[in-house]
Amino acid sequence: MSILIAVPTRLDNTVDDHFGHCRQYSLFTADNHNAVQEAGILPSLTGCGCKSNIAAVLKAKGVSILLAGNMGAGAVNVLQRQGIEVHRGCSGNARKAVETFLAGEWKDSGLTCAAHHHEDGHQCPSQ
Repeated sequence: MSILIAVPTRLDNTVDDHFGHCRQYSLFTADNHNAVQEAGILPSLTGCGCKSNIAAVLKAKGVSILLAGNMGAGAVNVLQRQGIEVHRGCSGNARKAVETFLAGEWKDSGLTCAAHHHEDGHQCPSQ
């Protein structure tokens, strides 16, 4: 049985530092032997990660794990309510982050953003 992992990424396929600002989600499958395959790209939805419908979209695609650089508590809560495990603190190449996670060499940082600002001046508080 395989699992589907999503990673918020920039266009160069590096982990985006902040879930709610990413351009896209790189999707990867991993089988029982942790062999990683690229499964496609999902464009980001408009709006803050905690306020958009991205958690439901990721769940509908079959995502069960999300690896991220950082995100606010509101986004973490929304994803977890959809049954998606959230692991923060990764960086660098998205595929390498998935491989490192599956090898057990990386653990969730446990850190969330207190608040963040958008280009339009909108601020999303920690929830």
